[in-house]
Order: sequence, then structure tokens, then C-alpha cells
Amino acid sequence: MTTVFTPESILGPQGRIAQKLQRYEHRQQQLEMAEAVADAITAKVHLVVEAGTGTGKSFAYLVPAILAATAKQRDDTPARGKEPGEKSDRTRVVISTHTISLQEQLIGKDIPFLNAVLPLEFSAVLVKGRGNYVSLRRLKGAADRAGSIFPNPEQVDQVGELLKWAQTTSDGSLASLDFRPPNEVWDEVRSDHGNCLGKKCATYEDCLYYKARRRVWNADLMVVNHALFFADLALRRDGASLLPDYDVVVFDEAHTVEQVAADHLGLKITSGQVDYLLNKLANDRTQKGLLYHHGFTEGQRLVTELHFIAEDLFAEMRHFRAQNCAKNGRVHRTPETPTDLATPLRDLGRAISLFAEGIPLEEHRIELESAAKRCLTFAVGLESWIKQSIQGSVYWIDLTGRNQDRVELCCSPVEIGGVLRDELFNKVPTVILTSATLAVGGQSFDFIRHRLGVDHSAEVQLDSPFNYRDNVRLILPKSMPDPTESPLEYEQAVCERIRKYVDQTQGRAFVLFTSFRMLDGCARRLSSWFRENGYSLYSQGEGTPRTLLLERFRNDQKGVLFGADSFWQGVDVPGDALQNVIITKLPFSVPDHPLLEARLEAIRKRGGNPFMEYQVPEAVIRLKQGFGRLIRTATDRGQVVILDPRVRTKRYGQLFLDSLPECRVIIDD
Repeated sequence: MTTVFTPESILGPQGRIAQKLQRYEHRQQQLEMAEAVADAITAKVHLVVEAGTGTGKSFAYLVPAILAATAKQRDDTPARGKEPGEKSDRTRVVISTHTISLQEQLIGKDIPFLNAVLPLEFSAVLVKGRGNYVSLRRLKGAADRAGSIFPNPEQVDQVGELLKWAQTTSDGSLASLDFRPPNEVWDEVRSDHGNCLGKKCATYEDCLYYKARRRVWNADLMVVNHALFFADLALRRDGASLLPDYDVVVFDEAHTVEQVAADHLGLKITSGQVDYLLNKLANDRTQKGLLYHHGFTEGQRLVTELHFIAEDLFAEMRHFRAQNCAKNGRVHRTPETPTDLATPLRDLGRAISLFAEGIPLEEHRIELESAAKRCLTFAVGLESWIKQSIQGSVYWIDLTGRNQDRVELCCSPVEIGGVLRDELFNKVPTVILTSATLAVGGQSFDFIRHRLGVDHSAEVQLDSPFNYRDNVRLILPKSMPDPTESPLEYEQAVCERIRKYVDQTQGRAFVLFTSFRMLDGCARRLSSWFRENGYSLYSQGEGTPRTLLLERFRNDQKGVLFGADSFWQGVDVPGDALQNVIITKLPFSVPDHPLLEARLEAIRKRGGNPFMEYQVPEAVIRLKQGFGRLIRTATDRGQVVILDPRVRTKRYGQLFLDSLPECRVIIDD
């Protein structure tokens, strides 16, 4: 007799997980979400689901995903494994996350647990980009010519260390290395699509990338990050792909999808990238590089000329930015530049390709052909940016580096929704968007659906099972200056309130800022007071890595952490170490970035209200993320303080309050 598995039989009161864990706590919301995901997969519809902290989202989408992936296997005789590129008749599922920590939880904890509990045969793999894997052929080649391509003896030594590692590794990816090779070294040994001999390679049978790729092509569940997913989606627009075809996509941490998609469906060409490519080909100063190794003197001459041309072009772009662009570097008209870098890059690519034809060994020839393709790719990208030929995009010039000496030519689609509608939602049967923070005003998904191009979807909203009413105090101070009308007075008042509320919990506090300028200002004002009162101040503005800051904070009973941007989300400090989250300002994005500026203009142009349609909903979702740092388990307790008076004095303020979990609200003098 065939056993029929359902979300209820696995996640319900008598389900396999409850029996394994010997408890059934707070699982009603989890079961409700799992059934909604199962229904969406069966009906081939999209689903937007907000599930509060503690719901157990990962099991709620993993269980129905596994059931869908194994349904045909349970009905049919198992088919042989597929080779990469072959079509599969089974249901494949992609699970995409934003943070590495969630990926590690899924691959290292949740999926192995379900594999042990469920009597179903399924496979899941963590998918990494090709550049994460070493190429055994390229590694040997780099070792053979290390003296002629690496200017630094330490780099030569590291190639030797990589050779030793490659003899023992079963994974072959950067993550399994116990040291981090510099980019210049890894770039010479990593697996690369344009530098691959495929089945003609002598190391093909042992190739660590192809072994991983075969596991991916035969997997039921593929766990990726958003960056890799949208890199794949961009390739699919050009007829290529990183991933096999899939039937279901689950975006966890879906509130970050628009930002990541815009980054990967746009274009960025930097002076640093061009310099790196040219130096890798031929470095006059060190007399090292690929073209020196092969004795291609004409190519060396062309590279020398290109260095000067590139320097001229990026200097002109710097001048153009200063003379014709707003402070944010946005480009409103096609730059008129006398310097043409694209054509000589093409000429160099053709010259290298022609020279490569005379190289007898294919594995040496393909290294040169790959370099030629890179030159041509840069040429096409530069031409597209200079001519502004990508429709519906905003263009800008960024200056980066310690002395603002690096130039970045950037563009991104203004409205990502149309692209995702055409390339994702209209092509994939089921897309699940889930997060603890998707709804605005307590119940509406209109903002996230519109921004991502979801025309039709089922919707589910599930409250957290945690007892916020008893465990959380939301403190709204009175008599605070308006931050927009009196910014200096406001910063002073914020510092006074930070002292008061940090004292209430004897430290153990996050203080979240919306700008590094204000964070640094408050840190300077308060550092001596913290020392005098025995509190340790951990400031993101000091440049300490985030993971190290968090570790120090967790281990300090009187720690206070000042954080901006990345500390509003994806940070987990359960237990007594964090009892107080102080939010200094409502997290409105400042419309000084060219992409945000262009988005607001587009809304205004079609007759909408950019502030209410975009800036307020976006800030609401971010505030919910910041609020969510406090309660991570059922036993956590503490207070959230919102210092910004606009949450009480402005009409839109109620929308922020309505979007937060129900808790005790205290209006403090």
C-alpha cells in the first residue's frame, strides 16, 4: 500500500516532525503556510506569503517542495541520472536566499533533518557560481608559467599551496580552502566558461566543477543566493544559463529581491576592471603577463597603447561628471567624448584571437581566446554605456577608492517589475515570495507585487507565534525635534535619549541609524559617556567587519552596538545579549542615488505620488526588519524605541505603527 504524504502528515500534530521532536508548538501557522505553498505548486500559481518570525518558514516551504519534487518519482520508475543540458521530466525546485547564514541553515541543518525524517529519496545541493571552483587544467598551467605571469613571489608560492590542496579536496571550491588566495591568483586558476575545453580536457573526468554541475543537474532542490539566481536570469535573456530549467522558485528573504535583481540586470564597467585586464595581459613595469609568456610583442604594444587610451577615457568621464552631472553622478545625456576605448579593445581582442590560431596546444590556445573574448565583452559594454543603448535604464558615474580615483560607469533598469514579469513570472509556473516583512499597513501586498511585476498571485499573511504583547514594549518618546526641520537639535536630542534608554537595559542594545554621518556624530558625542558608565561601544563606523562586531557584542554583557544599513536585517542575536533596539530615524531612503531618483521620477511622470507609493512603503518594510532584530525566540523579551517623532506627528506615521506586531505602546516623556 502506497503511503500518501501531505504537509499535514509531516507538519501536523501527529506528523513525522512532531513525533521526531516530541512536541507540537506554534506549528499551526507553519502548517497553514505549507498547505498554501503546496496548493500554489499544484495549481501552478504564484504565492506571496508573509510569515512572522518564529513561524518556521523554511520547513513550511521545504516540505511541499520536497513532496512536489518526489511526486513523479513515487509514481514512476526512477529515471537514469541526467547529463547537464538534458531536459528532465521531474519537478525541479530552486530555493533562493539573500544571506549566507540562511543558506547554511538550509543546507547544513534543515534539509539534512528532513532527509532523516522523511522516507523519501530526494537530493538537494548548494549551487555556487562557476568561478568558485578550481580548474585542475588551469591550475597546472598557472603553476607551469607562474614565473612569467605573477610579479610577486608570494603569489607563486600560493599557486604551490593550491596544487597541494587540489590533490586532496573533494569539493574544489573556495569555501573549502583554509586560506584566501588573492584575486590575481584565483583568477588564473578558477573554472571559467570561456576558458574550458569540456570533454576534450585531459582533466574532464576529474573536473571538480563538472562533478558539482552533474550533482546540480540531478538534484531535486537547488539552494542558491539571489545574486546567482539573477545572474542566471540575465544569461537566460541571451540564451544561456547557469542553472537547469526549474518549475518552482521559492524566494526567502523576498524583501531584498528588487535590489538584487536591479544590480544583476544592469551594467557596470570600472577603470579598475579595465586596468586589471590589461595588466593581466601585459604589465610593462614587471614584464609579466599572458602575452609576455607567449612572446606576443604586437599584443604587448597594443596593451601599452590601451593603458593610455583607458586613462584618457576615464579622466574624461571624471571631468564630464564634474561639469555635466548632479552631485550623485547621474548622466542625463549621452557623453560626448573624443576618446574611443571600445574600438582598440576590439582590435586587441581580434589580434589576440588571430595570434592564438598559431598556438599548437589547445589548452594554451584557449587561454588566449578567453582573454580575447574578455576584451570584446568590455568593448560591447563600453559602447552600450557610452551610447546609452539599453532602454528604460538610468545611467550614472560613480567615483570610488580612497582618493575618489576609480571611475565606475553604471546603469540599471529603472523599473525591474516589467523585466521580472516577462522573464520570470510569465515563464515559471510557480514563484513563492516569502519573508517576515512584505505587507505594508498590516495587510497589503500591493507594494511588493507592483515593484516585482506580480500581476496575479495567491496571498497569505501569518502572524508570528511569539507573544509580542507580553514580551515587547514599544516606546515612543514625546518632545523630540523634527529631524527634517531641526537636524542639529534632533541629533543632540537623540544622544540624550540613547543615554536614557541604554541605561534602562544596562547596555545590551542595538542603536540603528539611517546614515553613517549621524552614526559617527553620535558615537563621538557619546563615547566618553559610555566609558564612564562601563558600557562598551561597538561602532560599525570604525570599519570592523560585521561578523566580528556581532561576536564581540554577543560576548559583552554591557555592550551597545551602533549599526547602519546592514544591521537592520539578517542579524540574529537571540537571548539576553540583546534586550533593546533603539531606532534613531524612520528609515526613509534618501533620494540622492541615481536609481532611486529615477524611480521616483517615473512614478511622478505617470501621475503618482512617489513619497506615498514608494518611499513610505519601502521605509515601512525596513522598519519592520529593524524591529524584528529584538525578538528571535519565544523567550526573548525587551523594548524597541522609535525616537523619530514623525511616527506620531505625521499622517503616514500610523501606517508604520499598523505594520508592526501588536505590543504594548508606551508614550514616554
